[in-house]
Amino acid sequence: MGGAERRTGPRAAPHGAWASPLRAADVAAAGRRLSGVALAADGALWWAEGRPAEHGRVALVRRGPDGRVREAAPALDARTRVHEYGGGAWGLLPGGGAVLASAADQRWFAVEAPGARPRPLVPADGVRYADPAPCGEGVVLVAEDHRPGWPRRSLVHVPLDGSGPRELFAGPRFLAAPRVSPDGTRLVWISWEHPDMPWQRTLLWTADLAGGALSAPRVLLGGDRRESLVHPGFTPDGTVLVVGDRSGWWNLLEVREGSGGARVRPVHPEAAEQGFPPWTFATTSWAALDEDRVALVHAAGVGYRLDVVDRRTGRLTPLDLPFTAYAPALAAGGGRVAAVAASPTSPPAVVLVDVPGPGGGAGAVEVVRASAPAPEAGFLPVPRALEVPSAGGRTVHAHHYPPTHPDHPDPGPAPHVLFVHGGPTAQSQAACSPEVAFFTSRGLGVVDVQYGGSTGYGRAYREALDGNWGVVDVEDCAAVARWLVEQGLAPPGRVAIRGGSAGGFTVLAALTGTDAFSAGTSCYGVADLRALVRDTHDFESRYLDSLVGPLPQAADVYAERAPLNHVDGLDRPVLLLQGEQDPVVPPNQARAFADALRRRGVPHALVVFPGEQHGFRRAENVAAALEAELSFYGQVWGFDPPGVPRLSLG
Repeated sequence: MGGAERRTGPRAAPHGAWASPLRAADVAAAGRRLSGVALAADGALWWAEGRPAEHGRVALVRRGPDGRVREAAPALDARTRVHEYGGGAWGLLPGGGAVLASAADQRWFAVEAPGARPRPLVPADGVRYADPAPCGEGVVLVAEDHRPGWPRRSLVHVPLDGSGPRELFAGPRFLAAPRVSPDGTRLVWISWEHPDMPWQRTLLWTADLAGGALSAPRVLLGGDRRESLVHPGFTPDGTVLVVGDRSGWWNLLEVREGSGGARVRPVHPEAAEQGFPPWTFATTSWAALDEDRVALVHAAGVGYRLDVVDRRTGRLTPLDLPFTAYAPALAAGGGRVAAVAASPTSPPAVVLVDVPGPGGGAGAVEVVRASAPAPEAGFLPVPRALEVPSAGGRTVHAHHYPPTHPDHPDPGPAPHVLFVHGGPTAQSQAACSPEVAFFTSRGLGVVDVQYGGSTGYGRAYREALDGNWGVVDVEDCAAVARWLVEQGLAPPGRVAIRGGSAGGFTVLAALTGTDAFSAGTSCYGVADLRALVRDTHDFESRYLDSLVGPLPQAADVYAERAPLNHVDGLDRPVLLLQGEQDPVVPPNQARAFADALRRRGVPHALVVFPGEQHGFRRAENVAAALEAELSFYGQVWGFDPPGVPRLSLG
């Protein structure tokens, strides 16, 4: 990746200034964001890819049975803003072609074949749609209408003839994952209400379908208990499967409706996660191969596996695949499984797996589209799983990426940066990351911290953050930072912390509440909890009820936890990176924190990127953010990274 710089000897440069072939511009430009896969009946493979070089535009791509790769609708940016985080912005049609959203005006279009002129299906009236499910001569979509003054959501049927949407169902605050049975006679979906999030409690619904109309909607599961039900769908024989956490772990469940209520049976029970938090639409961890067998992504050891489960017997057939990380996107058809997968030596890629028959055997794996070229092996860190003691007797999980460079085989103690994922109900899987290698190939170690509240370790671990956001996450990150020093992996005073969104909040809370870090980088992070509640979008507007407490009862807790209220005790440098058009964490949060740092005379920088929202999509901005961060650490720790512009600190 990129042009290799001249390698110098192991003593020629301090940690952070090692000569590296991984340039920020190459990492940014090559980093396609792969999301969603589908297999058509004709054998075609479809996927979506965000392209930083095209200002983050999401392209819908098809590889036909003849191997030819074409973009479906080159004029469109396939993104939806339902729930602001979007997802589920495209889907296939049984007769061929696809439907997809346009980011420009949120309208949906039908494309009969790649390159054909997109045909509008809904009016340009500001209503947003997501998560398509083919239904007769049309699709079922989740509609989000902001015109009443607050978001009203419904399930609608959108005919392919362009006659416009027709409402099928409404009532719950949030709706997601409509899925139509193979024979077209039933629909399932999930719903939830404020103040819950979908990983806390959802309801599984079903209804009868006839002639594009819905009848007898009823709750199938979740009405009598507090459980998270995600990734619903049907097997080819019409059996409902859903991932639920009633056992304490997200496991795949078979659900059959009966006169005495639903009968529920775990398909392959295990003390391991078989699901993902549905931050976006169209997430799944399973796909039916045939009436008996299901391809299933589940946690195993230090990463995730893709295996085959016989849903009638529960027997698991392992697939010998070279991957340890998977996106919540899976599709199956014709004895093949499509996924977005990665390993410690290969960045995320769209892959196609030939699944052996019930009798077993080896299946071929094809890498169809990589998100980025893999760095040279000598510059590629291999992650190691850590379990570190934390406060209150907890054990915090983490992935350690050591400094890695062929000219520095024994780096010794090195400055480290703790990566804190967003969410906070999310996780970072152990896999090859050009962004991580950008730092480790220059002599900085990286640790991805899966603090209490992260997914991937069961419901109890996920709920460790309830009422304790800004406490448990900070304690866990501080515990890992101190452990690095105690183990001789990092020198004292040379551990930084960086994170985005909710991870940015943890960064600022850790800097203002502990002495474990010498610097921090907050990307579009939360500084003022009350302001977040006031300004954020509907999907997350009650999220803090569980993470902090309900308002106004917990007003004092909000004030106490807000990093902005504790800047007076902060004396360590801070870098703030922010999108100018962020609707989730508006830029006023970063500006208020920067103003407070300026008044105190704390070294800092605020970099605001025009045109960016919650996360950076444009290649030039991704590269600028990486270079700013590396220059920032260089000034804090006393090294001068070659070829990187010097960031101006105030």
